[in-house]
Amino acid sequence: MDGFDATDQVIVIAATNRSDVLDPALTRPGRFDRQVDVTLPDLEGRYRILEVHSKKIKLSDDVDLKRVARGTPMFSGADLAALINEAAILATLDGKDCVEHHDLEEARDKIRFGRARKSRRIEEQERVATAYHEAGHAAIQAMLEDADPVHKVTIIPRGQAMGATFSLPEKDRYGYNRRYLEATMRVLCGGRIAEQQKTGDISSGAAMDIQMATNYARHMVLEWGMSERLGFVNYGRDDKREGLVMDKDHSPETARIIDEEIKRLIDSAYEDATRMISDHWDRVEAIAEALLKYETLQSQEVIDLIEGRSLDRPSVADLLDEESKASDPPATTTEDPGEDAAGGFVPSPA
Repeated sequence: MDGFDATDQVIVIAATNRSDVLDPALTRPGRFDRQVDVTLPDLEGRYRILEVHSKKIKLSDDVDLKRVARGTPMFSGADLAALINEAAILATLDGKDCVEHHDLEEARDKIRFGRARKSRRIEEQERVATAYHEAGHAAIQAMLEDADPVHKVTIIPRGQAMGATFSLPEKDRYGYNRRYLEATMRVLCGGRIAEQQKTGDISSGAAMDIQMATNYARHMVLEWGMSERLGFVNYGRDDKREGLVMDKDHSPETARIIDEEIKRLIDSAYEDATRMISDHWDRVEAIAEALLKYETLQSQEVIDLIEGRSLDRPSVADLLDEESKASDPPATTTEDPGEDAAGGFVPSPA
């Protein structure tokens, strides 16, 4: 950028999503010294972006863009534009005249978790294990006030997951308090516990839950000062330190305490989740059996089941039977010319 005079009136603008790897010579005073951070849109920003992109398509009266904005935290503007386009494609494939709210939610789930694989054949034993696994997540999440509200739960495979429990955050989170983290860790433990209590066995389906719970506990201990034994100290690594060898800033004794504290947080969450599952097994069982029957439950349906109410809507099998009957040709009967409508014989003209 050398060679410009103060009167040239030329502004040079550049953009990057990896400012940490830029050469320091670029960011010295007089060069790219004024930086503007473009963060992901907040709730209001997502709503306005959805409004802009949805103007080019026809929306149904049941579409609530504010609800869609609530359910898309950490979505960028490009993600939201893709969501609208995908919803329009789904509505077109279903032969609809306009995009409905269900299309927008399906598009969001596809972008975040992958396409639903409804045609995949699943063994009944694995299907039952998945239903109780997701029921364990949903039941604890619905019962804990500090966790995000349940949005819906499904056992339809999507991406690499056999099922999923979706939450609908009430607001954007820019930080995590301890009660929210502890509640979320208990929700993550609930799937494995319910699955084991039903089947007497455990599976690899909890791998992502274990990874997320471990990451939460590790951040709580190393970076967020949420351990009484370690106190208000950061023990995390500084990735910006120069050198090939990353030396630890703490002793082996401190490293042992860190490991113990991480395990203590996870063990505490697992014990609390186990107690909740055992005390409210009837609720878990009700959600799981409903999942086996309906495959997908919305938030209000989960609440109804937890409060002891039953669901009154056709199951997946009922819908398939109705579709099968509608596609079958109408039955025709051939009457014997020698019989009348009442079953008696018609007299012969002779």
